[in-house]
Amino acid sequence: MSLVASQSVGAISADENYVGSEKCVDCHEGYYKEWKGSHHQLAMQEANASTVLADFNNTSFTYFNTKSRFFRKKGKFYVNTDGPDGKLTDYEIKYVFGIEPLQQYLIGFPNGHIQTLPIAWDTVKKRWFHLYPDEHINAKDPLHWTKVYQNWNVMCGECHTTNYRKNYDAKKKSYKTQWSEINVGCEACHGPAGGHIEWTKKESNKDKYGFGFSFKASTAEQQIEACASCHSRRTNLSTSFKPGQPLQDNFLPSHLRPELYYPDGQILDEVYVYGSFLQSRMYEAGVRCSDCHNPHTTKLKYSGNKVCTQCHNSKGNSRFKTLLKKDYNNSKHHFHKAGSEGAQCVECHAPERNYMIVDPRRDHSFRIPRPDLSVKYDTPNACNKCHTGKDSRWAENIVNKWYGKKRKKDRYFTEVFFKARKGDSNAEKQLVAIANDKSNPAIIRATAIQMIQGTEPGSGNAIMTAVKDKDPLVRVYAADRLLNMPMAQRIDLAFDLLVDPIRTVRVQAARAVADLPMAQLTAEQNAYINKGLAEYYQAQQTIADTPGGQLNLGVVYAKQKKFDEAEQSYLEAIRLDPSFLPARFNLSNLYNALGENESAVNVLREGIKIAPKQGELYYSLGLLLAEEQQLEGAAKELKKAAELITDRPRVYYNYGLILQNLNRRVEAKSALGKAYQLNANDPDITYALVIFYAQQKDWQQALPYAQKLVSLLPDRPEPKKLLSDIKSMLH
Repeated sequence: MSLVASQSVGAISADENYVGSEKCVDCHEGYYKEWKGSHHQLAMQEANASTVLADFNNTSFTYFNTKSRFFRKKGKFYVNTDGPDGKLTDYEIKYVFGIEPLQQYLIGFPNGHIQTLPIAWDTVKKRWFHLYPDEHINAKDPLHWTKVYQNWNVMCGECHTTNYRKNYDAKKKSYKTQWSEINVGCEACHGPAGGHIEWTKKESNKDKYGFGFSFKASTAEQQIEACASCHSRRTNLSTSFKPGQPLQDNFLPSHLRPELYYPDGQILDEVYVYGSFLQSRMYEAGVRCSDCHNPHTTKLKYSGNKVCTQCHNSKGNSRFKTLLKKDYNNSKHHFHKAGSEGAQCVECHAPERNYMIVDPRRDHSFRIPRPDLSVKYDTPNACNKCHTGKDSRWAENIVNKWYGKKRKKDRYFTEVFFKARKGDSNAEKQLVAIANDKSNPAIIRATAIQMIQGTEPGSGNAIMTAVKDKDPLVRVYAADRLLNMPMAQRIDLAFDLLVDPIRTVRVQAARAVADLPMAQLTAEQNAYINKGLAEYYQAQQTIADTPGGQLNLGVVYAKQKKFDEAEQSYLEAIRLDPSFLPARFNLSNLYNALGENESAVNVLREGIKIAPKQGELYYSLGLLLAEEQQLEGAAKELKKAAELITDRPRVYYNYGLILQNLNRRVEAKSALGKAYQLNANDPDITYALVIFYAQQKDWQQALPYAQKLVSLLPDRPEPKKLLSDIKSMLH
């Protein structure tokens, strides 16, 4: 048992049945030798002369005028760097993290926190470098190495150790973290092996070889989910995951969020493979991680194109009946010189993107290169990754020359996601179509469902259909969208989800029904809600040491009118990360709802001091001041919001309305015109322009906007009456 940061901890209970990787070597020597020295086996180690790869011989590294020094003392490794108060302090290196292409260093604090130093060692070029070289991150910044986002206990531990137990004490803000092995051992993937050892002694034919899960007997999805428990961008909602369990009984995988993926689904931030692989035809066909990767060495099974041509060849592969039998490994397909970089399958179909400055990761959606999408939506493409001196239009023309303009093209959802992210209400109908199209990968449908705002007549039906989808990822995000449904429908749909076999679906459904009037429900319905909420609170306590976990708790407390608890959760989220905007917005809204607008304003103003370039803070503050009839103050804040949020039509719309009320007509005309320019299909913006010109009796200018309003709301009588009145004034 390894101990963390000098905290005294007890042993993990014996019924866990974890025995350690060394117990496996006698019977599985070959696999053990493959694992030994792998990235899994060396995922984390105690710092000593044999594990530390960096130069600690009194070397230094300067980052924005802060000079950190790396040295040894009495056989131990130290760094002198800026601490939580910004002062230079000596810290002992407790653990090393990884081996190539970089190694990071972990520092233990007395309260059990283990923090990750952002100055890492490049094991290839043999140099120190900073993971945020272009950002000046000081001790007040939430990304500082002593803060929550660089906390190993929160961000890293469960995927770099075996049988991880975080053991966070919310009252003391401390950890007593435990693990069985300090690395990713055999049992991290196969599960506890105590039962397996007993099985070998009894020589029985017990199913699954004494494990709770057998990779040999598993489906492709089970194996992929076992890997995805670490190799995915997800939120942890449990402390009890074991291989073989459904992934979403314990984790909430991310959809294609704008900060993580480009609108065509390509990787943007580090997403750890799973979300991109779910988009691929290979996943749909039943390809497993182990078809390409050796899970023990963590390396590819073959070098070069052979890893792809084991299936993609003129004879095909009997496992995959729909696979086209064709020789792809020739210049007629890739149009590059044989053996060149451009002739490698992965360079075109799984391009790399660097993370942590020096660590390249491949996109596992295995897409067809689409430079035409790059032209329209500024997404990356494999062609220009190599041909950096050319633009996307050049690449598009080359691809059209090779394959023809009418070649089959995928990623039709790109335009829709692009527009939806920009707030274009016209995307809603297409989002519904994407969500309803079962030929789309589940993660695409889940993303479409999550984006639906409920403004189209078909949106409710799409959510109702998604609630019964066979894929839990779609059901999870359908549960999240129930808040857009009328209460009667929400009640009916939520109770299907509250008894869902997948835990994360039930947890999300509980959040959606937390504000239902329980006095109006049956005893059975109340029992389901209470059970669901208990699961919800338990899930959020798993991540109570994160701003997101506290935000989630606050949201449901507020829904249940537990305002004191909601306030404390939001305040704790802000303590963990003072720049965490969702918590500030929710706390401000809570104070506003309670009639404490002075406190609401102060929360936003404090946020502006911390994050002066966050336009959303000015926008919310401007709307709040407008509600208080402080119109001059509101105009000042909304002007700043418009300067920072240049592509949001509603920002200009609200700014224009305030200016109009202040009789600053020239500025109001400009702001409303900009809003209309960004979204000419928003009825509110169009109506505002009609009224603006009508108030000035400029009927000629009002006329085209009135006509546009009628076309936007053809079934409403008011726009028709308005148009008729304007026409009469023109005659």
